[in-house]
Amino acid sequence: MVERDPRIDAGGQQRVIDQAKTEWANGSLVTLTWHVCTPTGGGTCQFDGGVKTQISNDQFHQIVTNGTALNNAWKRRLDEAVPCLQQLKNAGVPVLFRPLHEMNEAWNWWGNRPGPNGSARLYRITRDHLTSKGLTNLIWVWNVQDNPAGNWAAYYPGSSYVDVVSLDVWYKAHPSQADYQQIQNIAGSKPIALAEMGKMPTASLLATQTRWAYFMMWSEHLRGNNTNAEIQVAYFHPRVLNQGEFTIP
Repeated sequence: MVERDPRIDAGGQQRVIDQAKTEWANGSLVTLTWHVCTPTGGGTCQFDGGVKTQISNDQFHQIVTNGTALNNAWKRRLDEAVPCLQQLKNAGVPVLFRPLHEMNEAWNWWGNRPGPNGSARLYRITRDHLTSKGLTNLIWVWNVQDNPAGNWAAYYPGSSYVDVVSLDVWYKAHPSQADYQQIQNIAGSKPIALAEMGKMPTASLLATQTRWAYFMMWSEHLRGNNTNAEIQVAYFHPRVLNQGEFTIP
């Protein structure tokens, strides 16, 4: 997992792209999560107060309304990411791209706005704009957190805008059967994934929830929140393919 942090300077962004190329060459899949700054402010921001912040309903409405100043500001913000993503396209690197993640949560400026004209509309605008730039290497990952409030489908932008339906698991150690079913109901035949976890999947989880296509352990939680035995159970499980154990045409 390679994460684009809003505090990374231009040189840091290039290091992320170079590392993504290296990992792809080594036989890994690349997934990018963008902690993007609100278009009501500058392109560089701190996480607290820049990404983890709130904007008014009127400001959000303007962002998702074509032709407004904030809508144009959002598209300029997207344009800032195009050169990095274009480098990966030029290098033949497909990217599991997960923008506007955990959109059913209120910690970020883009989330907690259910309905067709809420967070889902912002996702559609984002995909349309970046697709118009020719970024055909992006595999679009839609994401919610395992918020017990449920109703995750109220944030879904539609099947034509999503390639992978994913869940972040932080409210509990592992997704419940109800979580698993809710994600499947949204995804239909599309792949589903565990995009963020703090606890390694157990053998029981891997045996009973068989449709998860991949899981991603949040870096510091790998050893900080799991024993060596728990790590080995997951990575050595026969259903789990590690680097060098799969090929992509």
